[in-house]
Amino acid sequence: MSRGMGCAAAIAAAIAMALAGHHSALAQGAFYQASPVELAGQPGSLIRREAMSGAPAGASAYRVLYRSTGLKGEPIAVSGVVIVPAGEAPTGGRPVVAWAHPTSGIIPRCAPSLAHFIFLQIQGAKDILERGYIIAATDYPGLGTPGPHPYLVGASEGRAVLDAVRAVRNMDGAEASNKTVLWGHSQGGQAVLYGGLLAKAYAPELSISGIAAAAPATELGTLIANDLPTPGGKNLLAMTLWSWSRVFGLSLDGIVEPGAMAEVDRLASDCLESPIDVYPREEVGKALQKQFLAVDNLLTIQPWSTLLQENTVGVLPPEIPIFLAQGTADDTITPYVTASYKGKLCNAGSKVEYVTLPGVGHGLAARDSAQAAVAWMSDRFAGGTPPDDCNS
Repeated sequence: MSRGMGCAAAIAAAIAMALAGHHSALAQGAFYQASPVELAGQPGSLIRREAMSGAPAGASAYRVLYRSTGLKGEPIAVSGVVIVPAGEAPTGGRPVVAWAHPTSGIIPRCAPSLAHFIFLQIQGAKDILERGYIIAATDYPGLGTPGPHPYLVGASEGRAVLDAVRAVRNMDGAEASNKTVLWGHSQGGQAVLYGGLLAKAYAPELSISGIAAAAPATELGTLIANDLPTPGGKNLLAMTLWSWSRVFGLSLDGIVEPGAMAEVDRLASDCLESPIDVYPREEVGKALQKQFLAVDNLLTIQPWSTLLQENTVGVLPPEIPIFLAQGTADDTITPYVTASYKGKLCNAGSKVEYVTLPGVGHGLAARDSAQAAVAWMSDRFAGGTPPDDCNS
């Protein structure tokens, strides 16, 4: 590492430490806490909002707390960010783009609505706003609001995405229409696909014009099997085990080596806001390479096997157009897994635009496909015939 790079890294680390404290202070604030009385109400209704500064394209931004539905059907609060574009709303209201974020962490202070760089994290935000669309960006349950966060639990994420759109429609001054496109990356790709699965029964008043997903987490069992040999794959599985053990009340005794639990707990306490946050996670991944699982094949052990299958997304209603983007250099979501999911969608009658990103890895899949994704969204809102790569 050069001296200049070393100085830059030191400065970045200092900023990250300062921001980490900022996260903790905000996460412990009253904004994210909802009383039982405040939880009473319809899913998607707004509990509170507060203005945020720094939104792009002259837009107005708000941190929001809204009602949603927990895994047992109970009322819960979910936080997020809403960005309303500048200018007058068109006749019929503004369309809504629901952004679903990739992995940011699994504890409350890792909520994107607490992140210093939230407006940079929403891929395509400036273009979306300049086209006159509202952005509804959920944190997911247990991020911002009290945990545990149901990490990679599809129904939890999907309902949070749909209820974020509902919250926008219930927000004074937003003037949102019922037209929406769901747009997500990685974990967020899983979230928006589940949103599409759930929408007809859970939020029938919404008109889902399309779903766009960059490197989505689809086949969880394959994802884990493919990634497990790598430090990053062990990190992903460790986060899933930590979360699911708490969400579903499962013991990790006999699943994780006792000597590895300290590293798993350490990983669970870290957030991912910017590239510099990758470094401490890499150290955990190296430690887990030496000692991690106490079982040979988690995919054959119950109830983990069933849970992985239950959180593997199926095909969507064929009337919902799909945009998929996948980097060829992605070693987290293997390209053939996304291509296989495209094939399943096509066989079920969906119209799928499939964008291949040469040389692009997992972390940049949404950034590098955002321009194409937003153009595709605009065409869906305009009522254009969806492109279909199913025969290519």
